Amino acid sequence: MKSRGGRVDIAEVAKRSGLPASTLRFYEEKGLIASMGRHGLRRSFDPGVLERLALIALGRASGFSLAEIADMFTPEGQLSIDRKMLLTKADDLDKTIKKLSAMRDGLRHAAVCKAPSHLECATFRRILRAAANGALAEKQRSTFE
Repeated sequence: MKSRGGRVDIAEVAKRSGLPASTLRFYEEKGLIASMGRHGLRRSFDPGVLERLALIALGRASGFSLAEIADMFTPEGQLSIDRKMLLTKADDLDKTIKKLSAMRDGLRHAAVCKAPSHLECATFRRILRAAANGALAEKQRSTFE
C-alpha cells in the first residue's frame, strides 16, 4: 500500500476499494469521506477510509441514499446508525423481494405456458391486470403457479 506517514494515496484507495477516483472525490465533496490533505497533487486518506467505503457500499447495496448514509455518521465521523431506520429499510426490502419473486414466477410461467399466445393464457391475463392495477407486488406467489 502506498502509504506516507499513515496516509494512503487516492490511487491506492481507488485500487483497493474498486471505486474510481472520481467517485472518491464525489464522496469527499458530499462529506461521506475526508482526505487528510495532499501529497503533491494527489489526495491522501487515513487507511480507515477503506472500512468507511465498505460501509457506504453496504448502505448503497441495501438501498440507502447517500444522504441517508451520511446521516449514519456523527459529525466526528463515528458510526451511529438509527436501528429503526434499519428495520424500515428491511421492511422495504421484503416488499421488493416479494414483488421481484412474483415477477420472476410470472416470467417463468409465461416461458412455459402451453397457450397459443400469451394473451390467451388466463394466468398471463391475471398478471397483466395486476400490473395495470399496480398490485403486482401484492399478488401471492400462488397466483402464478
